[in-house]
Amino acid sequence: MTDILNRIGSIRVAPTRFFGFWAVLFALVFSLTSCDDDLDVQQSYPFTVEVMPYADKISNGETIELRMTIVPEGNYTNTLYTIRYFQYDGKGVLKLVDGPTLVNNDRVLLESKQFRLNYTAHSSESHELLITIEDNYGTRWEQTFEFNNEDSEVDVTGGIGSIASPAKPILSTSNK
Repeated sequence: MTDILNRIGSIRVAPTRFFGFWAVLFALVFSLTSCDDDLDVQQSYPFTVEVMPYADKISNGETIELRMTIVPEGNYTNTLYTIRYFQYDGKGVLKLVDGPTLVNNDRVLLESKQFRLNYTAHSSESHELLITIEDNYGTRWEQTFEFNNEDSEVDVTGGIGSIASPAKPILSTSNK
């Protein structure tokens, strides 16, 4: 046993071998500890909804079309969007063109990012409704739409005329 220890003690290690050994050992440890097997895939992207200009005056029995396009900041193919609305003032029906009639505060799955809604007034008063679009990750967009009675003298557009600029949308990313 002493013979083996003497042989080990008599071996001289050149400085390049000594530093090369430590460099290889450091690289090996660094490469094994820095790897992460989790693939970082972003699924939830913020989005906005572009609303084409629409008429702000409506009379009983008249229909106004709202054209909307969902514009996400990124693309994830498994993102689903739903729409729902709540009517504050007036009586009317909101329907997806080529789709179902929406029920107040019920969610409906949107088949496409570009869609049209028809609102038909069933009263002579002013109409106000909140439309909410939400993805399956909890990101939400909301906007209030107001329509005055055509016979009303009040102009809520501030002198813009028959085309109204929609209110600023609320974007929320709260997860429920």
